[in-house]
Amino acid sequence: MKNKNHHNLSYYIAFLLCIIVVQTNYTQSDDTKDLEGWSSIGLEYKLNKKWSFELEEQLRLDENISEIREYFTQLSAEYTLMKNFKIGGGLRFIRENDNEGNIQGYENHLRYNLDASYKHKINDFSIKYRLRYQNKNELSVDDNANQNIRFKTGLEYNIKKWKLDPKFSAEIFNHFEKGDENGFSKYRLTLGTDYNFKNFGKITLFYRIEKELNETIPKTTNIIGLKYTYTIKNK
Repeated sequence: MKNKNHHNLSYYIAFLLCIIVVQTNYTQSDDTKDLEGWSSIGLEYKLNKKWSFELEEQLRLDENISEIREYFTQLSAEYTLMKNFKIGGGLRFIRENDNEGNIQGYENHLRYNLDASYKHKINDFSIKYRLRYQNKNELSVDDNANQNIRFKTGLEYNIKKWKLDPKFSAEIFNHFEKGDENGFSKYRLTLGTDYNFKNFGKITLFYRIEKELNETIPKTTNIIGLKYTYTIKNK
């Protein structure tokens, strides 16, 4: 009986996500709203209990999923410093589509980040906190770096005998550079789930809302994301 209820609940969640997607697609009617699609594929290598590495390719579409916003290659590493506490970093090479102004075309950007995260459990809940420093520069351009401090809190609920455990996270961005454009710049709210295939990898599906802060006319972006990750463990 419980398994039947869990299956019914998964159908309800899938149906709800479809309604959200359709509703979102019909409400993107001005410059303050947009719908984006993020798709990615990743290869994770777990060297041992301490070290893990991941290579990821991602494509992001905007303008109601009709134009390429950017695509990038990212290499990241994570190290377990102590129980439940990890540090890590990532390097991302970005091809960003500039389709505004007199000079348009793809620009090359380089971004790196440094992370510290902590995870713990309370009954059937897993709670994770992540602090990230992020630095992004356009290559071959002498300009100030785009820097952010990001803080993210995530919550996952473990439903017994059900593979689609729901996840929710909230993240805030604090932008800083030389000049006056400093302070909280945007936030993200994300609802998603993972599905693990035995010996085949993991699929992640999420719906995200991103909203600008401290802008005269703030922009709201709705994002649909899909990621596939294959993990290799060192034996």
